[in-house]
Amino acid sequence: MNLMKTILLPTDFSENSWNAIEYALNFYKETNCNFYLLHVNKLSNIVTNDYPYIPALDVIEDVYIKPTKTRLKALLKKIAKIFPKNTKHKFYTLTDYNFFIESLRKHIKEKKVDMIVMGTKGASGLSKFIIGSNAGDVITKVKCTTLVVPENAKFKKIEEITFPTDFSLTNNLQILDPIAKILEKNDAILSILNISKKPSILNVEQQKNKELLEDYFYNYKHSFYFLTNKKVEDAVQHFVESRHVDIIAMVAKNLNYFQQILFHTKVEEISYHTDIPFLVLHE
Repeated sequence: MNLMKTILLPTDFSENSWNAIEYALNFYKETNCNFYLLHVNKLSNIVTNDYPYIPALDVIEDVYIKPTKTRLKALLKKIAKIFPKNTKHKFYTLTDYNFFIESLRKHIKEKKVDMIVMGTKGASGLSKFIIGSNAGDVITKVKCTTLVVPENAKFKKIEEITFPTDFSLTNNLQILDPIAKILEKNDAILSILNISKKPSILNVEQQKNKELLEDYFYNYKHSFYFLTNKKVEDAVQHFVESRHVDIIAMVAKNLNYFQQILFHTKVEEISYHTDIPFLVLHE
């Protein structure tokens, strides 16, 4: 039985948010989904631009909400044209004026969202990524599984997912369920990747967690890889490029570990990463 998934697609009508929508529709091609296209008129824009205070509701309606609804309708038409009738997919539009993160939290709770799929700009934005951009805010502040789709990522069949880990696991292994579902649906393989800066053996806690991961993914094709590299981000880069990895998965709680991998401040060192979507898991 194929249960309905609820997918939230935030859009700012940019090229890269369209790219994420396209990715999501391909990714969930065979899945029954309710897609919610959400555009948030930032409250800060409304308050600072022309009005030093929050304007009357009818002004907001005319100046912000109506034009947004028109653009969302146009987006639905574009989807219908490029993805002719997929009977498994239903679309709804949401428009909000609020702070972006507040708006997401509200809709996630109300609609019981399973996954957010959103775009992000390329290398120039990535160095500021985790601090500044919408996607960076979402993966750190919103407790919902999120698939972040870089602007150059094009959907191809999911054949391999890489899960970089330092083997400091949470007690709640259910958090890994979205990875298991993708592996199952795509008959994909999982590479569990541990990178240390100097040769070392796993401590007792890490060894225990490695065994927990082995048990959890017992029924799926998976392998462990141990790499040593002073530059963690270089090691990930070479690994994902040489194996043509399709998705990098990570646990939000571990973002410090990933920050050194994915959000390295020297822009030229992270260009590799701009083509691979990453899945951020929350407890």
